[in-house]
Amino acid sequence: MSEEGEPKKPTFDWLPEGMEPLADGEYDAIVMGTGLKECVISGLLSVKGKRVLQMDRNGYYGGDGASLNLSNLFEKFQAGEAPSNLGANRDYNVDLIPKFIMACGNLTKMLLHTKVTRYLDFKSIAGSYVYKGGKILKVPATPEEALRSPLMGLFEKRRFRKFLLYVDQYKEDDPKTYEERDLKTMTMRQLYEHFGLQPDTHQFISHAMCLQLDEKHMDLPALPTIKELQVYIYSLSRYGTSPYIYPLYGLGGLPEGFSRICAIHGGTFMLNQDVDEILFNDKGEAYGVKAGNMMAKAAMVIGDPSYFSSDKIRPTGSVVRCICILDHPVPNTNNAESVQVVIPGPQVGRVNDVFVCALGHSLQVSANGVYIAIVSTLAEKSEPDEDVAPGLQMLGPILKRFTSVTTTYEPTGDGSADKCFISKSFDGTSHFEGDCEDLLSLHKRITGEDLDMNINADSVEGDY
Repeated sequence: MSEEGEPKKPTFDWLPEGMEPLADGEYDAIVMGTGLKECVISGLLSVKGKRVLQMDRNGYYGGDGASLNLSNLFEKFQAGEAPSNLGANRDYNVDLIPKFIMACGNLTKMLLHTKVTRYLDFKSIAGSYVYKGGKILKVPATPEEALRSPLMGLFEKRRFRKFLLYVDQYKEDDPKTYEERDLKTMTMRQLYEHFGLQPDTHQFISHAMCLQLDEKHMDLPALPTIKELQVYIYSLSRYGTSPYIYPLYGLGGLPEGFSRICAIHGGTFMLNQDVDEILFNDKGEAYGVKAGNMMAKAAMVIGDPSYFSSDKIRPTGSVVRCICILDHPVPNTNNAESVQVVIPGPQVGRVNDVFVCALGHSLQVSANGVYIAIVSTLAEKSEPDEDVAPGLQMLGPILKRFTSVTTTYEPTGDGSADKCFISKSFDGTSHFEGDCEDLLSLHKRITGEDLDMNINADSVEGDY
């Protein structure tokens, strides 16, 4: 205590003259951005006892993956004022980046690992569909649906069933389940052919169930694709309608939940605070950030690509997303309020798949009677509308749509040399599986450890 009875203020010998400490001044990690990946990392680090400062140039959580109300959505796309006939502003939580969560996937395990599920409620998505031969067809969710499905003929259904039984019982650590098939050398194409499955069935399984984005996997070892199919099967068996779940009030609740975990464990947050400069020492290692006349020091700097200079990141492509407001469910989906539709690229003359995800009022993302459908894909054409056309054509009349083209980036290094740990941009799919792989990689690069994912998904909380 000082003579006046006031606590002494900490001194920062490293601060240049005229500079002030940013928040508490010194941290174990500075996290830039409040996107989902950044918030998961800040939450996990804080649970480990690390001092974390998290900053965001925006005044809301979520970054590019935020959920916006109606007026903010129209403002972001410079579309004027929202029409009154769409309902109250508070009824809307529209995702800028649409994603569903695999019920037994890695993101669910992360939610359980950090106990973020106590802050969120979830519902299952009503159905998963695939586009084939000009029609939208439901991906079978039960044996009865499989028998009735027009996706395959009678004999093909028997082969399909035999294939799924094999996949369901396969265990990588138990050679007895291999049935003399080495999935580490046998390609996915060879495995399909071994069961006598037809090319159309290959495409349906790979794109609608294994969630492969193109055909490259067909000539690679089958094991990684089979593991993805197992996650789909296990997720589907949990709820029986689709393998996907979704948080009420939009995906913006996910980063907020992880931020709450970070705050509970002593993390410091600063919204509406941009970073002017990342500071580097003589060895080229990041040691802090500068914002105006304030500085903060840390052992590492973490963030999404938008906070780093061009020498730290490289472009990987462009994603086209089109947010559509409808007054009806997606046609030909049995009036399901919430659906995912996968359009395999080869079905519509493309390399990459097109994804459609649709949500309605019961998920607290729109007013009653209004539906939000979002079409997304990797850019291949000269015009964005050409890329999303296969998805738009199946939606019927559209009240309003907002199209964006986003360049995606990845880091040029792993962060070990410069202490800059950078996430990849979100991909163009309508699920989190690829993004979770990046998140797990980011966690290992930062901590040197694999994240413990041995969580029992049956313990998840929430309304399904």
